Formats: sequence, structure tokens, C-alpha cells
Amino acid sequence: MPNSVKWLGHAACQITSAGGRVVLIDPWISGNPSCPVKKEALSKADVILITHDHFDHLGADVPDLVRATGAMVAGQPELMAEVEKSGVAAEKTLGMNIGGQVDVAGIKITMTQAFHSAGAGAAVGYIVTLEDGKHIYHAGDTGIFASMELLGRIYPLAVALLPIGSLYTMDPLQAAYSAGLLKPAKVIPIHYGTFPALVQNADDFVKLAAEKAPGVSVEVLKPGQETIV
Repeated sequence: MPNSVKWLGHAACQITSAGGRVVLIDPWISGNPSCPVKKEALSKADVILITHDHFDHLGADVPDLVRATGAMVAGQPELMAEVEKSGVAAEKTLGMNIGGQVDVAGIKITMTQAFHSAGAGAAVGYIVTLEDGKHIYHAGDTGIFASMELLGRIYPLAVALLPIGSLYTMDPLQAAYSAGLLKPAKVIPIHYGTFPALVQNADDFVKLAAEKAPGVSVEVLKPGQETIV
């Protein structure tokens, strides 16, 4: 079985390693108008990563997902305190901070900075390193920042998942420049089309990325689709 990344709509993603490990990121499932699956379909997970506490990222399904899968939940310590209040046992939460790395079931999780607001702690992104050494970056909700270039040098990226929806995150132009800084082998646009106020499709991003990030492959997924890593 190859490594894969599945887009579950909005910022929700599922990473499955060749070794069968599963990472869920920002699993806003119930109430997500662009998510094609129900939470009951997510029956396996080793770790759940939360970028920040806005409703469209933390969602309300985390306690049920932990009970169903036994997964650990990782995020900033202040956010993990709130997750525990929602019904997740303390032994199932893992507080960490920007620059830190933890190993969960053989998957290395590195927390990165993100430029965005949050109610508890700070907004973050993640670099997920699979058992075979491939790096997958989920930027979370963020604007562009120059040290994306450094992240791409430290962790040569197989895939970058970048928000393009504007208003609350990068717009297609900033996201295209971000792809040029990060230089992943492949970029997947996320966090668009969910609400009328957001950019509705990836067309502009595809065009701009071809100009601003030549050599980076752009793969536009539909919610529920996956790509091989």
C-alpha cells in the first residue's frame, strides 16, 4: 500500500502511510458542507492534529473520533486543555509547541508557525514525516511568511497542503508564492469553496502557481479524493 493524502473538504485531511498509520488533520466532519464522509467512516487513526481552535478546524467530532480510534490528539498545550474539557482523556492529549517534534506510532510530527488568530494558544501548521522519510506539510490557516523557504530546505517536501481561500487565509497569489518558497514536489490547494465568502475554485491558483512556482506540480482534488505520495 503506498502513502496517500486524502482531502476531506475545507482544511480536513487524512494521511495514510504505507505502513498503515493514519493521521487526521483538522477533522471538521459533522457540519462541514464540503466533507463527503461521516465521522463513523473514520474508524482508524493513530494521531489527530489540530492547527487551531476555530470551529472549522477543531470541530466537535474529536472526542468521538478518539473513542472510535484510540488516537492521540496533538496541538498547542492551551488548546489541549480545551480538548480535555470537551471529553478527551488527558492521557490521549499531547501538548507541544512551535519547533517541537514528537513521534507517535512511528510518525514524526513537527509543529510549525502559522500567521492567524486563535482563541487558545496560537495557530500552527504541521510537517508530518512518514516512516519512509517523506515529508508532508499542512500549513493550517496562515498568511505567507518568508521562512517557508527555510522549512522547505530543512524538510524537503513531498506534498504541501496550502490554503487558498482568501479572507481568512492566503489568497491564490500568496499561496502560489508560498509554493515557490516551499518548493514541494506537489502542492494541493485546500480551504476554499466551503463558504460563499471564500475563493470558490482553484483555477487562479493553478495559473499563478505555474508562473510563481515553476517545477511544482499542482494537484487539485475534489473532497474525498486522494493522491499517492
